[in-house]
Amino acid sequence: MDKKLTFRAMIQDDADAVAAIESKSFVMPWSREDFWHEAKNELATYIVGELDGKIIAYAGAWVSFNQAEVMSVAVKPEYRGQGIGTLLFGELIKAVKLRGATAITLEVRPSNTAAIKLYESFGLKSVGRRKGYYLDNGEDALIMWNTKL
Repeated sequence: MDKKLTFRAMIQDDADAVAAIESKSFVMPWSREDFWHEAKNELATYIVGELDGKIIAYAGAWVSFNQAEVMSVAVKPEYRGQGIGTLLFGELIKAVKLRGATAITLEVRPSNTAAIKLYESFGLKSVGRRKGYYLDNGEDALIMWNTKL
């Protein structure tokens, strides 16, 4: 990647670009309006990754007390496999720590081995399952935690 990747806080004007990435990344995507509301949600911390002024990735979490719950992490399909997800998740962790989070949790499909490997590289461990969590196909969710950010 020759161009410089930068990260910044998501703003409401980013909702269209973020929703477009979401729709290419998830079977049951959030809408543009969902992201527009998230950008002004006091509990939410969302960041976007930009390459040459274009949003190519985003990640978000809700921070309540000292805990961050990851809502979503996504990279445009054509930019996957280049380490952007790792950089993005690292930036999300920095952002939630600035808001006082000392623990982070998320749910992930057991079939999403690339995401699991990424989260494990940041110290998250599987601590259980939510049976039938994903409504599109009934797949369970792995519950992952890191309690020592």
